[in-house]
Amino acid sequence: MVLDKLYENKKIASATHNIHAYRIYCEDKQTFLQDCEDDGETAAGGRLLHLLQILDVRNVMVVVSRWYGGILLGPDRFKHINNCARNILVEENYIESTDDPAKSGGKNKKQKSKKGK
Repeated sequence: MVLDKLYENKKIASATHNIHAYRIYCEDKQTFLQDCEDDGETAAGGRLLHLLQILDVRNVMVVVSRWYGGILLGPDRFKHINNCARNILVEENYIESTDDPAKSGGKNKKQKSKKGK
């Protein structure tokens, strides 16, 4: 039903791949209903679902549309697909931005001091 509505958009319908994954939390069973689809982009749906799992997002469906532009991206395509998904999850407040090291729990990087000669 959701995908049918998206495919009404000519740009989305013309995409080479519409990769999607979803996670719906079922309160009564305390389990997740989750699945993914590659749409011909081998392993991309599974990686997208894995991203949703490690971010522990709930009640969300992410669709990443990809158009072939004449350049084979190789394994980098997964990085681009996941970055696109992560960015929209941040933008729509499903997760916090990881730009701020204090929020992401990462270590603060110390800047190297320049030594004079």
